[in-house]
Amino acid sequence: MISLVVKRALAAIATLAFATFSIATCASAQDYPKRPVTMIVPFAAGGTSDVIARAVAEQMGIALGQTIVIENVAGAGGSTALARASRAEPDGYTIAIGNAGTNAATYTIYPKLPFTPESFVPIAMVAKTFGIIALRKDFPARDLKEFIAYAKANPGKINLGHAGVGSSNYLICKSFVSAAGIDATLVGYRGAAPALTDAVGSQIDGVCDAAASVSQAINEKLVKGLVVGSTVRLATLPELPTSAEAGLPEFEAQGWNGLFAPKGTPPAVIAKLNAAARTAVETDAVKKRFADLSTVAPDDNEHTPELLQQLVTRDVEKYRKMLADDAKQ
Repeated sequence: MISLVVKRALAAIATLAFATFSIATCASAQDYPKRPVTMIVPFAAGGTSDVIARAVAEQMGIALGQTIVIENVAGAGGSTALARASRAEPDGYTIAIGNAGTNAATYTIYPKLPFTPESFVPIAMVAKTFGIIALRKDFPARDLKEFIAYAKANPGKINLGHAGVGSSNYLICKSFVSAAGIDATLVGYRGAAPALTDAVGSQIDGVCDAAASVSQAINEKLVKGLVVGSTVRLATLPELPTSAEAGLPEFEAQGWNGLFAPKGTPPAVIAKLNAAARTAVETDAVKKRFADLSTVAPDDNEHTPELLQQLVTRDVEKYRKMLADDAKQ
């Protein structure tokens, strides 16, 4: 039997070890970051998440006094990247940008993932996005009414590209075809950019995309915008009708992008990253870039990690119901 003296000695050692760990963690957080931070983007370069990430990362790096390096890890609708992020050391030097697809819908579509919502700590929402349906420039339909009529007359023959099953663009596609009541083939890519490239080249009929990555192509008439799933028209695409104006108010496609860190990342580090993200989206550089992309920065009360966690929790349940038939065993 362990004597009282030994028990007290062991307790003292444990207390000292915990105190030492706490002091070291605190000091480490105060010094953070000492080297460049990696921001994992779950899709190929050029897509919505990538464009937003690069704009925010540059200004966050300035705020933190260190470079934030973008690492594009495409595949499985963002799950490949999130798996990598979940395995990273929880020290603040690896973070990821995600959305309702990668951080909510994916758990229904891929139920055997090596990570869960609890594998990540929310940092901050950094952008609000708007979904658009755009068609190849030579598609015969001139507006949404004609498109739906054409699709119903040709069930299964129209193909719409997206950034991979589970991505936010995939959710735009699912919401659109459901609201329109049409049978269309949804074609997955390793990111929004290659899908848009094929639409520009008329290899597919159209894309489900966010304004951030498709607005320029629409304005340059490389593809033609059909509808935006928003309640108001976008300043960068003033002629593109909202879903209600086009006669399909059921189509809603307003999304979010947020930053996440691996579970176990110290709260003090999360606080520093949150502050840097808040500073970044309030800079003139990011505001201008977002305006050019028809993307909106969070409101003053939408920057907190708690708000981002609420969005994840809400959307996990939302897409569990919407995508039950897509679950892969």
